[in-house]
Amino acid sequence: MTDRQDLKRRVVSAGQRLVVNPVARRLPLTMIETIGRKTGQPRRTPVGGRLINNQFWIVSEHGEHSQYVRNIKANPAVRVRINGDWHTGIAHLLPDDDPIQRLRNLPRLNSAAVRAMGTDLLTIRVDLD
Repeated sequence: MTDRQDLKRRVVSAGQRLVVNPVARRLPLTMIETIGRKTGQPRRTPVGGRLINNQFWIVSEHGEHSQYVRNIKANPAVRVRINGDWHTGIAHLLPDDDPIQRLRNLPRLNSAAVRAMGTDLLTIRVDLD
């Protein structure tokens, strides 16, 4: 990762952590809940994705630098809020999947934001129970 990409990631992450996520958590948006790898507490992060059959697909804009991805690596059991309902499942990181191609099948507005703000895209599939 270049210095410029690292700076972009840090600026975008800080903005999301301090402004976007606290507001978004209060709205009826799609959300992924992981278990904090250090605290053991639930951590909720707004995400854009799509339910296809019994799998929920998302693309992380900062890949393994994202805190929720780090939490998934430590414990892949997650919950996903879709249309106001919570679903449990197991998250899988898919580094071999083409995230740009995947974004073409996910919600357009979120996909555009992920492409614009992202620095290290990573596809995630959640197999729902």
